[in-house]
This record gives sequence, structure tokens and C-alpha cells, in this order.
Amino acid sequence: MGKFPRRFVLLGGVTAFLSGCAGKFRAYNGPEVTRVRLYKSGRRLVLDGAEGVLRTYPVGLGFAPVGHKQFEGDGRTPEGAYRIDRRNPNSLFHLSIGISYPNAADRAFARAQGKSPGGDIFIHGGPRRGIDPVNKRDWTAGCIAVTDRQIEDVYAMVRDGTPIDIYA
Repeated sequence: MGKFPRRFVLLGGVTAFLSGCAGKFRAYNGPEVTRVRLYKSGRRLVLDGAEGVLRTYPVGLGFAPVGHKQFEGDGRTPEGAYRIDRRNPNSLFHLSIGISYPNAADRAFARAQGKSPGGDIFIHGGPRRGIDPVNKRDWTAGCIAVTDRQIEDVYAMVRDGTPIDIYA
């Protein structure tokens, strides 16, 4: 009988550990997200399905959000048609999904100016645990920020290859 409590404690500890590890990864079994839209001026991210809007989220943007991203370090969020092309489960910003910026036109424009177009544009979670990124408004280097809880949903719902249209 003395071994039962020990096994129970070990099992409980393992369960708690595993639930803590899996906490940021959510399952999604709803309709497929067929397109993502970002309205920069409205600070709104929209996930569309075949039948219409599935979810909408408020966002924070780059520290200089007006205009299309042109160069590394300009603080702007890109505008145009891109794709979700990667995901980072170990992001410094909780979780993140990558946007295919820069495209060929973005690279050509920057090259003609003798500059780098930059890259590593993501939709990601907040700056630090417990801080709401939409209260900090436009703090990223050009990325799109949502809360940690919201990026968990976006990460689960949006697949690589999904188109994203980013509007001014």
C-alpha cells in the first residue's frame, strides 16, 4: 500500500509536466482557413474560410506602420500578396508563423536602392509574458503581433501555403 501514493505522485507529476509542455499547442478541427487578410490601418487580422470569416483579431504592427516595407530596419509591415511559408514553435514571441516577404519584386526594389529588403516577417505573440501586444501598439520591427493566446489559435488554424493579403 505504501507504493500507491508514490506512483500516484509520480503519475501526477508527469501529467502536470506534459500538460505544461503542450499548453501552447492547440488542436483545431474546424473549417479550413483558406485566406488570411490583414488591414493595417484598421489593425485587424481576419482568418477566412470557404463560407466566410472564421476569426478576427486586433493586432500591433511595425514601429513605423505606414507604407509598404521596403528595407531592413524600416519598421514597416509589408503590403501585398504573400503566403504563410513557415512556422516557429520556439519563437521568442511564444509561437509564430512566417510570411513569404520579401518576394521577387521586393528584393529587386531594395537591390536597385543598394539596400537589403529585410525578412523574417511573422505573425507572432506578445513581447513578454503577461503584456498585451495590442496595448503596446506598433512595437514590432515589421511583424504582426497578437496576444499569446491568439497566436495559439492562429498557429493551429493556419497552414503553410495559405495566402495572406496585406492591405494599407
